[in-house]
Amino acid sequence: MRLALGVRYNGQAYDGWQSQPSGRTVQDKLEGALGRFADQPISTLCAGRTDAGVHALMQVVHFDTSIEREPFSWVRGTNRYLPDDIAVQWAQPVPDRFHCRASALTRRYLYVLSQSPVRPSLDAGRVGWSIHPLDGDAMRAAAAMLLGRHDFSSFRASACQALSPIKDLRRIEITRRGDTDRCRWHFEFEADAFLHHMIRNIMGCLVRVGHGKAPPEWMQEVLEARSRLVAAPTFSPNGLYFLGPLYEAGWGLPPEATLQAGGAAYDGPP
Repeated sequence: MRLALGVRYNGQAYDGWQSQPSGRTVQDKLEGALGRFADQPISTLCAGRTDAGVHALMQVVHFDTSIEREPFSWVRGTNRYLPDDIAVQWAQPVPDRFHCRASALTRRYLYVLSQSPVRPSLDAGRVGWSIHPLDGDAMRAAAAMLLGRHDFSSFRASACQALSPIKDLRRIEITRRGDTDRCRWHFEFEADAFLHHMIRNIMGCLVRVGHGKAPPEWMQEVLEARSRLVAAPTFSPNGLYFLGPLYEAGWGLPPEATLQAGGAAYDGPP
């Protein structure tokens, strides 16, 4: 039987998603909990690997098992063995041809940025930070130059394992919450797929434009250069959330994971 899970986690305490010898990754914790519940080793695949410090509202994984349990039993039983900052949200049997990565139609991320003269405290690790005011119109103009199908080599980490740097960036939505010098900015991204550090590298460039250190047109120059050397430094992972992939409704996944239903809504820091 193939089973798909929706998993939510706070990434502050972990070395990213992918299993490592340290054992301090989300995949290690999830597979350990699944193994204890099923009383057999279980190996998972995920829809999108996240870096150290990055959070997920809906990471989707799948695995094969000979254990037959009700979906709610997989949720409750696995959560029993997970740390407090990781929790399975739902479980759903899927056809053997379902693949959490290859079957995804689109993927979405959100970056939450706190604009404040004082660094974050209660929400430290859950939001990025800008001490200086940001120009929303300038950032939106710069972001518009990235939309469409492009070679995103300028925003690709040197360790990226993607076969191609060409991705279809379908949406960047930038909104501000609050009208004072203490406010929140939300940057929502949607694409067919993302390169390693792609969003954090784009964020570094957007913030540079927002601070007035480069004009919006500079973003086009960075994109066309196809060189990481011309872009801004990689931005902090603290405010980055994987909102999750979306699939065709025919797979039978919950509404928050289906394209027609619009996917999950962000419910993190305000």
